[in-house]
Amino acid sequence: MLLKEYRICMPLTVDEYKIGQLYMISKHSHEQSDRGEGVEVVQNEPFEDPHHGNGQFTEKRVYLNSKLPSWARAVVPKIFYVTEKAWNYYPYTITEYTCSFLPKFSIHIETKYEDNKGSNDSIFDSEAKDLEREVCFIDIACDEIPERYYKESEDPKHFKSEKTGRGQLREGWRDNHQPIMCSYKLVTVKFEVWGLQTRVEQFVHKVVRDILLIGHRQAFAWVDEWYDMTMDDVREYEKNMHEQTNIKVCNQHSSTVDDIEGHAQTST
Repeated sequence: MLLKEYRICMPLTVDEYKIGQLYMISKHSHEQSDRGEGVEVVQNEPFEDPHHGNGQFTEKRVYLNSKLPSWARAVVPKIFYVTEKAWNYYPYTITEYTCSFLPKFSIHIETKYEDNKGSNDSIFDSEAKDLEREVCFIDIACDEIPERYYKESEDPKHFKSEKTGRGQLREGWRDNHQPIMCSYKLVTVKFEVWGLQTRVEQFVHKVVRDILLIGHRQAFAWVDEWYDMTMDDVREYEKNMHEQTNIKVCNQHSSTVDDIEGHAQTST
């Protein structure tokens, strides 16, 4: 098991980010879904928890075979998916990832959001006070992203919002920018297979970090698209994007899911 805590600051308030996060996830999923790969939304509906209250439950299938390194593609079926289940009780969320034919693999993410610059060192103490974890700050303006994902229009060093006036962030922007909020993510990766555990868990954390960096850069770079939206507006946008994304992804995979699940049962 490899545990890390990521802290990603944004030039937004927690209330603003609630809309931006939903918009970014829907648009990003749609853009990344192509040639039968991407995100299929299986379920998205209100959910009530006795402890956390009202929230939203979402289940997705993430098809990503071609995005794996060559050594991983050699040991998995040609087409497979990861199941994502998310419980959103904003400003607290839980996300879990599992793979049907790899029962010893899982990712667990707890997220909390606060209006500060990542200075709360005890935000997860009640959940993980006895677990050692590395704290990793992610800077949306200055951290490098994989070259294939770079777009100047989504670079916070160059982008400036017309609606908010925020942007063109420079090194050290977190020290004095207002408003500012932080997304705290406690990420646990497990791959309990002897001989591969360390390599796989480190690789998965690298992928998680890249996804967090790219997604939060996009959430800010797209701020003028979502800034005036209400929660009803963004839920309608989310619904439309899910429908369009499912069409792009599901047609190719509708006939393969049974084969995948059959493979999982055989492997188990």
